[in-house]
Amino acid sequence: MSHLLDDRPKILVVDDEAANLQVLKQILQEDYRLFFAKDGIKALELAISERPNLILLDVMMPGMTGHETCKKLRNEFSTSRIPVIFVTAMAEEEDEADGFEAGAVDYITKPVSPAIVKARVKTHLSLVRNDELKETRLQIIQRLGLAAEYKDNETGLHVIRMSHYSQTLARALGYSEDTAEKILHASPMHDIGKIGIPDSILQKPGKLDPEEWEIMKTHPTIGAEIIGDHDSILLQMAKSIALNHHEKWDGSGYPNGIKGDTIPVEARIVTIADVFDALTTERPYKKAWSIEDAVNHIRKGAGSHFDPGLVPVFLNLMPELLEIRERWAET
Repeated sequence: MSHLLDDRPKILVVDDEAANLQVLKQILQEDYRLFFAKDGIKALELAISERPNLILLDVMMPGMTGHETCKKLRNEFSTSRIPVIFVTAMAEEEDEADGFEAGAVDYITKPVSPAIVKARVKTHLSLVRNDELKETRLQIIQRLGLAAEYKDNETGLHVIRMSHYSQTLARALGYSEDTAEKILHASPMHDIGKIGIPDSILQKPGKLDPEEWEIMKTHPTIGAEIIGDHDSILLQMAKSIALNHHEKWDGSGYPNGIKGDTIPVEARIVTIADVFDALTTERPYKKAWSIEDAVNHIRKGAGSHFDPGLVPVFLNLMPELLEIRERWAET
């Protein structure tokens, strides 16, 4: 069996008493890869070299205490996100408060109960896995958004700017921070469908002829197909934005000619952000518009192209939007 990859989660157990290490070893060795340290210095070394998924840390140790060790783990970038559970004989509320302040996620009191140790470890490892999945999914979404930019004449900075514009507008409309963040992360995929459009059309310097324009208008549907159907709310939102960001309030948009409130609100938000950035940025086929001209265009488009309820909110945010534009300016 030695040739097989051992992909069990790694746990670092830290205690100055050998008997305590032995107890935890008996409880956990079947399900986890274990590493042991008898002091804070060794614990920090192992945490950096082995990158455990979880640390069980004694509080009362000679030299560097558990609280001090935990603070150092939090301050070191490579170990700052490893969850730490204190294993301690101390059960005073003040001690617990100090532990949480030091950065611990939980407490297990000695003498330890095998069932409690197993349950707490399992719970916190599942939270870590959820965080890792979210982070990985987000990175994949961002990479896909970047892939679409390689096909187009736009730069990666366009998707950064327009996604921050979208988040800012969502916040101003009263959406929760969580929803606004989902819009920030989903909106870079709005043009993913351009991967399916021929370069001869995407990179044509002049105006598209009617046949080329019909092909270009398929990119929202292609984008929705690329993203697909998922349980993830983030990916559901990304699909909705990709499919609907060229729909117009009066029903004259594409691909489905839906109008008004039947257009999902996240797509209506992204439509304004996308158009504003496109107008105010130079492209191979056009000069950048002035902010004043872009504002006038969006104001005039309220009720036809854009949701008339969103336009005044967006325009009132102009100082914040211009700060974003400056921060992510084209070089």
